[in-house]
Amino acid sequence: MSTPAPDESATPDTGADTVDPLDRDLLLDPYTGFGRIREQAPVARARNFDGSRIWLVTRHDDVRAVLDDPRFANDPTSVPGIDTDKRAEMLVQLGLPREYVRYLADSILDTDRPDHTRLRKLVSRTFTVRRVHELLPRVEEITAELLDTLPEHADSDGVVDLLEHFAYPLPITVICEMVGVPEEDRPLWRQWGNDLVRMESPEEMSEATVAMVEHIRALIAERRENPAGHLLDALIGVRDEDGDRLSEAELITMVLTLVIAGHETTAHLIGNGTAALLTHPDQLAQLRSDPGLAPRAVHELMRWCGPILVTRPRWATEDIALADTVIPRGESVQPILTSANRDPRRFDDPARLDITRAYDTRGEQHTGFGHGLHYCLGAALARQEGEVAFTRLFERYPGLALAVHEQDLEWMPRPGMRRLIKLPLRLGHG
Repeated sequence: MSTPAPDESATPDTGADTVDPLDRDLLLDPYTGFGRIREQAPVARARNFDGSRIWLVTRHDDVRAVLDDPRFANDPTSVPGIDTDKRAEMLVQLGLPREYVRYLADSILDTDRPDHTRLRKLVSRTFTVRRVHELLPRVEEITAELLDTLPEHADSDGVVDLLEHFAYPLPITVICEMVGVPEEDRPLWRQWGNDLVRMESPEEMSEATVAMVEHIRALIAERRENPAGHLLDALIGVRDEDGDRLSEAELITMVLTLVIAGHETTAHLIGNGTAALLTHPDQLAQLRSDPGLAPRAVHELMRWCGPILVTRPRWATEDIALADTVIPRGESVQPILTSANRDPRRFDDPARLDITRAYDTRGEQHTGFGHGLHYCLGAALARQEGEVAFTRLFERYPGLALAVHEQDLEWMPRPGMRRLIKLPLRLGHG
């Protein structure tokens, strides 16, 4: 049921209109910055990149409520009266050719029911816990190969970048094998993905998008002639047998989304998690003494230092009361995952990393993989890759240590994601 438009004078003045998503202090220390906002108000006012108002949802229960509520749409054109997609227009302003915008703005991540349900059903079976478990021997094999070759990548001082030579290659190899991207093309995808998510250069972002789309087009054409039995071949079959279930543009977009989303987040879960364990030796010692803690450790690392800080914006399809604020129809909200995951209302001593952390209720308590309809499709795969990566890395290299002081680790100042630029390590004796 709709509620009256809010009285601006009754809206808590948190000072959040001054929150700048590109504020350097917020980018460098999102835990403190978003934590301060969370304690000021459950829903805070801020300004979006284009100057429009956006509402930051900061507390655990409210974040989950938004992600569960179908009245908050992922696609702004789902809102009555809105016929312009601000996301698409922003991409055009960044220099992306308009004919390529849909491949970034109309993915499964950006759709609402019924399109989201239709698209998700086409690939969800590939990412079930059972199917993912069947991949475990291959994940172990890839991990072992990468760990064996790490010393070959060390510089003259014996330092190796774990991101470059382990954290990225593991998930990109796994997802590319699943989808059907040839081995020789995977370095290209690593570079394209990096150019896309860094958001440092509009030209790089535009060039990467165009290159990925054209590469997928060529790959689809080749697989139509010579199928190889991968997920891509199955999707091509769906497209060719029933175009109403999957259009050609949706096919291309699905492949692009699966490959990028299937390795970027996991790579930085491994990077962030490794840095966290190395700087919390008590937690690392517990994991080493009991590898069976790995599943719980991955969940705790996703809560404590997960790479995704915020979700994509949602748009209110009607006036919606949320905590002590009414979100007017047509305005956007952004759930802040990192502040939800450190909310003392839900987590005891939330700033403490504790890989033995247990909960009094069943199910996933953190929001690192999202929640609700758009819960991460590849969460089971990411968890498995993380469990294998952490246990095998510290087993293979028991003397592993940071090659720089913790304060000298370089974090990329990118809004919405917490990611290291590199992770320099000394392997010790392996």
